[in-house]
Amino acid sequence: MEHLINPLVRDIQISGIRKISNLVSTIPGALTLTIGQPDFPTPRHIIEAGQRALDQNKTVYTQNPGLLELREAVSHFVKLKYGQTYRAADEIIVTAGASQAVDITLRTILTPGAEVIIPAPIYPGYEPLIRLAGGVPVYVDTRNNGLKLTADILEPYLTANTRCVILCYPSNPTGQVLTEKELADLAQLLEDRDLFILSDEIYSELVYGQSHHSITTIGKMREKTIVINGLSKSHAMTGWRIGFTLAPAYLTEHMIKVHQYNVTCASSVSQYAALEALTVGVDDALPMRSAYEARRDYVYDRLVAMGIDLEKPDGAFYLFPSIAKFGLSSMDFTMKLLQEEHVAVVPGDAFTSYGEGFIRISYAYSQEVLEQSLDRLARFVGKLK
Repeated sequence: MEHLINPLVRDIQISGIRKISNLVSTIPGALTLTIGQPDFPTPRHIIEAGQRALDQNKTVYTQNPGLLELREAVSHFVKLKYGQTYRAADEIIVTAGASQAVDITLRTILTPGAEVIIPAPIYPGYEPLIRLAGGVPVYVDTRNNGLKLTADILEPYLTANTRCVILCYPSNPTGQVLTEKELADLAQLLEDRDLFILSDEIYSELVYGQSHHSITTIGKMREKTIVINGLSKSHAMTGWRIGFTLAPAYLTEHMIKVHQYNVTCASSVSQYAALEALTVGVDDALPMRSAYEARRDYVYDRLVAMGIDLEKPDGAFYLFPSIAKFGLSSMDFTMKLLQEEHVAVVPGDAFTSYGEGFIRISYAYSQEVLEQSLDRLARFVGKLK
């Protein structure tokens, strides 16, 4: 009966990130630098807020777009942190994580054959959602552009069929961040075109040595941009599954329809925990960010000392070094490293074919794990030279 399955679903591949991370569990003593998940626990006061919600039996449906007080907290948070202005009543939706936020956005704005421009290498979660919504992914190669999507390399890809441009900065897998000037140039190129921007800003609280900037604060871009954000990375709340969309009312009105029939509402208990995170815990990300920055510097310096080529990232918790000089494909390099030194990284081709020749290293791990893993990586690289 498999021939009756929707071919758009049948053709989707399981994430290469998960394939490698699952393989690690079969190798005794293996260390992993694969998953983009904070190694910090959810702050205790947030957990207690969730427990209070359970004790008070706050376990019923909320409004489809989420608790109004939580949407008000989201509105205040993004205004305070990034200068973004969105009304709680009709411009914010609380979602079941940022992934669901991306899904309802694409289902709302795409029609069959509509093109979506994506910088590559890129997190593999966008393409399947684009295709399931009937869209056509169009990749822009950023490898010779500092791993950034800038106006000059984007412009040739814009066509009459372009419906959306995805900006995902800070970036997974590269950690790169767009500057104010780069965003301004993109805004100048895009603001008078009939297309949408999906700005995935899930790593907005993890930017180092500078502030996070959003294209929504430039010119007329707010009216054509859907911002995706959430608490998984900023507050170490991956399993709580709380994300949100911020978009003009005319877009949010239609996105709520998809959200309503998709999940009804985000978990009520998680929403009360999120309310605590965005009020009492408004600065919870700061100590985690400091720790990540120190880890980034440590891992970057170690890789440079090994003679590995890479761009120094300014955000998220990933490095994306080139392994092209070693003459192995990214998958062969990854498998040999795992087999010989029991260290797992993610092959670059998990982030589309444009990631071939790279590996992704997550430094969202303890200093002890990073030190041991990099010692093993250095030994492995030494054997390849």
